[in-house]
Amino acid sequence: MSDAQLLAQLAAERAHVLRAVDGLTETQMSTALVPSGWSVTSLLNHLAFDDEMFWISAVLGGNPEAIDALHDGWASTPMTGAEAVSIYREQIISSDAVLAEADLDAPPLWWPPENQFDQPPMADGREIVFRVFMETSVHAGHLDIVRELIDGHQNLVVN
Repeated sequence: MSDAQLLAQLAAERAHVLRAVDGLTETQMSTALVPSGWSVTSLLNHLAFDDEMFWISAVLGGNPEAIDALHDGWASTPMTGAEAVSIYREQIISSDAVLAEADLDAPPLWWPPENQFDQPPMADGREIVFRVFMETSVHAGHLDIVRELIDGHQNLVVN
């Protein structure tokens, strides 16, 4: 898969996430429907802060502002669903700016200290983008299930 194809797939999965939450009410966004207790709003925070900000802006891009702002997205300060969507969109824009300049063959520009993240550094930017793509894809599927539980809406279903 070429870099352009990988980035196009990432963009498609981000759009999938946003379609899955489009039109939900604040109550629907903030209600936990799964045993682990996450809501649509908390999942959007996870994608914004733990994937877009952490992996792309901080790790791949080495952005000091992003590094300073890192926190557990699942435990973000409570906010409205609309705010969570807005923050996710903002983080996508920030990530896209990093991706436009990044050399995906190069190693990441920053890696968290071992006492905060005990995983070995990824080899290159492509591995990081693939990680974010996979995470976004998995959570898009989670959102599809939750959306179906909320109002019966189904993403593309092939019989």
